[in-house]
Amino acid sequence: MKVEKAAKQLEALGNPTRLELYRVLVRAGHGGLPVNQVQERLGIPASTLSHHLQRLVQNGLVSQERQATTLICRAQYPAMAALLGFLADECCADEVCAASEQAA
Repeated sequence: MKVEKAAKQLEALGNPTRLELYRVLVRAGHGGLPVNQVQERLGIPASTLSHHLQRLVQNGLVSQERQATTLICRAQYPAMAALLGFLADECCADEVCAASEQAA
């Protein structure tokens, strides 16, 4: 993952409402949730929800699918895994191994 993409995704999640929205969708599982249920759970106006959903969709963290008159929102788990991996992949890479220090 490129730094620019990770930065945009983290920026999108940096808003408290969007982070809470994303967590609701992550908890919902692969089936996702209809927009009206998301709105009920968050207790925010439809226009506000629409704005925040659009930011998450634009950054690849959420997808939307229309089923007849219902709009289903889903967390994109591969995108979440890639972002988490980007953050954790090089964890402690520059740290000197404690075992080799003790042996010296």
